[in-house]
Amino acid sequence: MKIIKNVLIVLSISITLSFSHGDVVPQAVDTKGLKKVDQNLIINPYRNNKLAIEIGKSAYNSNCARCHGLGAISGGIAPDLRELTANDDDLDEYFINIVKSGVVRNGNVYMPPFKKILSSEAIWSLRTWIQTIPAD
Repeated sequence: MKIIKNVLIVLSISITLSFSHGDVVPQAVDTKGLKKVDQNLIINPYRNNKLAIEIGKSAYNSNCARCHGLGAISGGIAPDLRELTANDDDLDEYFINIVKSGVVRNGNVYMPPFKKILSSEAIWSLRTWIQTIPAD
């Protein structure tokens, strides 16, 4: 009986730990209230937009934090996004292209592409929120 109890405890802990990182399926981002933008836009149209910042923060926590860390402070798994906080048009273009296309090196997926998952409005809202984070 003790063995069965110990096995159940270990199994319970294993199941809990296996689900502790949450659902890895990308979550929908409601961009209601934001103006529609051109899919090919490479400069952030929402810079300093309060609604975009709010949407971006929620979208980040649902879709990005598991790899890039809470508050965009990486724990070493993925790049620390505070390095992308500058209001720089070149960084805007870099950001939108990376998020849409993902990152693959030597056949290994380091970041999945989000082009078919997140709208341009959702991606730009992410960028807008990230730009509000103080650089370290």
